[in-house]
Amino acid sequence: MYFTLGEVISLLVFGLLCMYFLAAVRVRELALQSVVHASKRDEFQLLDQSVHIRRMSLSRDDRGRWYIWRQYRFDYTYEGVERRQGFVIMLGKQLQSIVVSERDPTLH
Repeated sequence: MYFTLGEVISLLVFGLLCMYFLAAVRVRELALQSVVHASKRDEFQLLDQSVHIRRMSLSRDDRGRWYIWRQYRFDYTYEGVERRQGFVIMLGKQLQSIVVSERDPTLH
């Protein structure tokens, strides 16, 4: 059995897409773990227990290497009343930042 060049290229493209998908799922899991850790540390409640991709691009790290830059959005609350949006930024598999608004001062 022989494969044509088109079939070989199709299989390679399919394999690369599968590898990218698995890597993207892993980065999403790492982003979610980072937000869960930050929610415990900063005392906010993560709503829906999920992050959603918002933006994606190519970017360089401090050493000049190219990685996929991803911004994920998540919903959270401090008091259980007001739903807010936060962001987690990943460069490759590395956490860059988690952005949440400050807690509003409570007036009694």
